[in-house]
Amino acid sequence: MQKRVAWVTGGTGGIGTAICRSLADAGYQVVAGYSNPEKASAWQQEQKAAGYEIGISYADVTDFESVTKSYQEIQQQFGPVSVLVNNAGITRDGMLKKMTPEQWHAVVSTNLDSVFNTSRACLDGMLEQQYGRIVNISSINGEKGQMGQTNYSAAKAGMHGFTMALAQETARKGITVNTISPGYIATDMIMKIEEKIRDSIRAQIPVGRFGEPEDIARIVVFLADEASSFITGANISANGGQFIHA
Repeated sequence: MQKRVAWVTGGTGGIGTAICRSLADAGYQVVAGYSNPEKASAWQQEQKAAGYEIGISYADVTDFESVTKSYQEIQQQFGPVSVLVNNAGITRDGMLKKMTPEQWHAVVSTNLDSVFNTSRACLDGMLEQQYGRIVNISSINGEKGQMGQTNYSAAKAGMHGFTMALAQETARKGITVNTISPGYIATDMIMKIEEKIRDSIRAQIPVGRFGEPEDIARIVVFLADEASSFITGANISANGGQFIHA
């Protein structure tokens, strides 16, 4: 039996790596999307040394044609994508009064336009299979907002708006669409923050720790499972209790 194919954008990052490995452990043929060829090649070798045969595929996620080409290459090599994880994202922080159009558009294009680009590329194949799982990795700051991140908060909130709308379009087609909104996760980006600031952030998290990339990966695997077919249009908060809402 051919393995289902899972495409993880931003797959070579901290959370992306955990997602790729967890999906591979669950029996999927995983393909990690990347933008930096040198980093991706070294990353793939690291995964292989750890026992993971994970494909890689280049795409500029902000560009529809580049994403479409990546999807076609994945389909040709591995088969149609059954699980899409939209994990690619960047930050360009700044107070709005000083934010440049370039900062705004870079974040919205990478974090939100990319979700349209990849989902559109995968949708016809999922409809043909009458099966699909789309998981969008948003953020706690898309739920509550964050000072200095109008661009990031808007893009991440937009991801869940996209989720809720597409979930309704595909609900009767065997395709689920869901969002995960992580809080502060102990990736390199967080661990590079000055220790004093890290401690102040940690103090705001009721469980008393930062999340681990595997905490998010476990939710992805759950939502990607064939048995999770009754969950669609949902937003799962994974933030250690830092932001609790109805």
